[in-house]
Amino acid sequence: MENGNQGRGMENAENRPSSVVVLDAGGQSCMAIERRIRQLNVSSIILPLETSAKTIEAKEYKAVVISGGPKSINDPSSTQCDAEVFKIGVPVLGICYGMQAMNVLLGGKVAEGKVREDGQFKIKVNSSSDLFSGLQERQEVLLTHYEEASDIAPDFKVTATSGDIIAAIENQSKKLYGVQFHPEADLTENGESIMRNFLFRIAGCHEDLKFTSTEDTCMEEIKREVGPVNKVLALVSGGVDSTVCAALLHKAIGPNRVVGVHIDKGFLRKNESTQVVESLSKIGLKMKVVNAQHTFYNGSTEITLKRNDINIRQNTGPLHSVSNPEEKRKIIGDMFVKVMNATIRDLNLDPKSTMVALGTTRLNLIESGSALISRRASKIKTHHNDSEMFQELRHQGRVLEPLKHLQKDDVCKLGKKLGLPSDIVQRHPFPGPGLAIRVLCANGPFMGDDFEDTNTKLGLIVNYCIAVSKRHPLLTEIQEQLTEEELKTLKEISSKFSVGATLLPIRSVGIQGDCRTYSYVAAISSDSPPSWSSLMVYAKIIPKLCFNINRVVYLFGSRLLHQLQEVTPTFLVPNVVDTLRKIDYLANATLLENDKMNCVNQMPIILVPLHFDRDPTMRLPSCHRSVVIRMFITNDFMTGIAATPGKQIPEELIMKIVDRVKSVPGISRVMYDLTSKPPGTTEWE
Repeated sequence: MENGNQGRGMENAENRPSSVVVLDAGGQSCMAIERRIRQLNVSSIILPLETSAKTIEAKEYKAVVISGGPKSINDPSSTQCDAEVFKIGVPVLGICYGMQAMNVLLGGKVAEGKVREDGQFKIKVNSSSDLFSGLQERQEVLLTHYEEASDIAPDFKVTATSGDIIAAIENQSKKLYGVQFHPEADLTENGESIMRNFLFRIAGCHEDLKFTSTEDTCMEEIKREVGPVNKVLALVSGGVDSTVCAALLHKAIGPNRVVGVHIDKGFLRKNESTQVVESLSKIGLKMKVVNAQHTFYNGSTEITLKRNDINIRQNTGPLHSVSNPEEKRKIIGDMFVKVMNATIRDLNLDPKSTMVALGTTRLNLIESGSALISRRASKIKTHHNDSEMFQELRHQGRVLEPLKHLQKDDVCKLGKKLGLPSDIVQRHPFPGPGLAIRVLCANGPFMGDDFEDTNTKLGLIVNYCIAVSKRHPLLTEIQEQLTEEELKTLKEISSKFSVGATLLPIRSVGIQGDCRTYSYVAAISSDSPPSWSSLMVYAKIIPKLCFNINRVVYLFGSRLLHQLQEVTPTFLVPNVVDTLRKIDYLANATLLENDKMNCVNQMPIILVPLHFDRDPTMRLPSCHRSVVIRMFITNDFMTGIAATPGKQIPEELIMKIVDRVKSVPGISRVMYDLTSKPPGTTEWE
């Protein structure tokens, strides 16, 4: 018997009655809700948001959970849940959008808020509520919303607040509960206790799950889909997902029917291909390495653009001249398919009887907005294994994805059970597109009409102790948007830690309110040594006040004197990629040499097209680039936080990495990403 964390290995909910139904409103973490329920040994099933109350009543579910979602309850085009669900006597927990739907459909109101909350924030809960029974008054939770309950429905009461914002409501007599935060997320510190209270204390559920081996379940799926005839081409990058997938294939159908292929697309880390082949040979996997660097550099594809509500098909430029991150991802995904098809021909395999195995995980599909996971999820970024050509292969029944129901940590546990070496199972995840999405490409600055006002607001935030003595119009806006506690903290840290803040003329991909954002990056600099605790406060407050910022970085070195208004033209050409490859190697080697690889779960190193410290009066061209260090801590990669130097990672180690990176020719400055997920995604693109 196995632990309930591996939800895919549990008994299929469709084969027996389930205790809880999760209504899918399209949230990024809908399946995390189901997973949290299953961790508590309660059976559950996910159904569409619009599932009728009659269906729910007929199935005799003991509880209903309504997930978060990217749509507004006030959007007339959004799908609504059946209002009768709240009247059939079944306990309901509405999460984020689910709470707002409950409130509006029962007579309350939801309106756009003055602030958006994306990240970890402290709320005040009423522990006399059955939902919060046994909890302290102050709780740290994950909030992801820009709308809020402005008027609560009749017969409901407020049971939690985030400053002036309503964070939870309930109608105890009807067992209806709503929370604006996400108890299913790891960033909600007592989320499991809250879910436990709802399931057992309120809904009267019982532990009713039977556990089966995740390994056995995955291997049964492989045998069933492959059949006795087909061969399988396993695409292996060397990361834990694709390696576990290949190991499962090897065990399920034998090595003679599995062809391992490693594609070198030109965006791998230093010595990556050699290390992949060596590590996989240890577990008996023979690999064919395909050098496709030239093919990828010059690759292009066809994409769909919407103009005036009309879909238009258009060819992209070659990858080496594309700057849009979504176009880069789609080209790379489709080029994988083209190279893979050529490899099948080269190996004299029959395309009709050759399946393609991918290490696709649940996170890949939910962030890609795949219909395999949710019909309403917003696309955050197209993963390489969900490009149009891979989607077409799925329609043809040629794709095998035995890990598609697992989270990243589930895959690692499965890898350990399969006996894979620790250097594979514990390896930091590396994206399929490789270094290609860690180079921010640009041919010009991004400076919208809101640039100057946002820049001014940034200055007022980080210099609040000085700004309060002046009556700038934006200062009143800041004071109205923050709680008294936040304003007190802001005044205190700005009086002790003198910094400057500037908006950078670039964009990064983020996730706010379950939707993709492509927004500004704010940089903080100082002549004083960094106060990391203060910097982390700024990283929370700035996106809360400035909706158009999804990432905050600290700029090592002296305080920035000149506002950047240009970028260094940057594309995926060999010398640019080689520079990042060298920097990435130096940064990771420093972690390894100091035995600190396990201090963080991932460390993307990003090359950005910014040349700092140029005197604008000298008219010198922007020709250097800068580097971002992103040290990320997470369990499931759905959410996570930036590692705080001096707390989760030694500050002296960070400075060693900074010094080594600065030694690389052509590097202007080094930055440290302070952003949690949300509002910033793990990767910058």
